Amino acid sequence: MKKSKKKIKKEIFNYTVIFEPAEEGGFIVHVPSLPGCHTQGETLDEAYRMAQDAIYGYIKTLRELKEEIPKEAESSVVAKIPIKI
Repeated sequence: MKKSKKKIKKEIFNYTVIFEPAEEGGFIVHVPSLPGCHTQGETLDEAYRMAQDAIYGYIKTLRELKEEIPKEAESSVVAKIPIKI
């Protein structure tokens, strides 16, 4: 007898990620929509891959805990605002 496998519905999540140059070199990565989701990388490419891994782990943990997964608003806008003081 074959055991039936449950198919897990896969979703695609998109999040805004902020890459900031670190003083000691490399990049620090923040995911504003996922509180506490931060990582780093020596190069921008490495930081990008690390961000993907951090987001995946964050969402996987939320699913395991059966907690709601934050979704970023589709209409989010990121902008730099100059302030002259």
